Amino acid sequence: MTHPHLIHPDPRPAPALAPPRQLPRRPLDLRVRTRRIQVEELIVDDPGKVLDHARQAALTAPDTAAVLGHSPTTPLTLPAAAALLCALHEPGELAAMGLRLTVRTTHVTASDQQTEPVSLELSYAPAPEA
Repeated sequence: MTHPHLIHPDPRPAPALAPPRQLPRRPLDLRVRTRRIQVEELIVDDPGKVLDHARQAALTAPDTAAVLGHSPTTPLTLPAAAALLCALHEPGELAAMGLRLTVRTTHVTASDQQTEPVSLELSYAPAPEA
């Protein structure tokens, strides 16, 4: 005889608890503003090579060359030729075109709406080749 005041455990296993519902993570909009300026200083090792590569580059990117003063009647100056190559190529490619990186400076400024801008400036000069 079972006594009504005795509680017997249910022999069935308890249902597994569902994992907590994960709400999709929304990106936080902190209104952070950053500005990065990278300055690379190069020197011309081989002027003839720079001019040859720049003439070829002016044919493939005439609009960019025109901004630097090149036209069918106006040849590129050496500084404009170097600037054109820098605009169109990565620093690693420029060495083969007669230009050598001497200093690279990166200036980063970051701020949010509540704080003053924080600035960081890094400079890198490759070791001179022996």
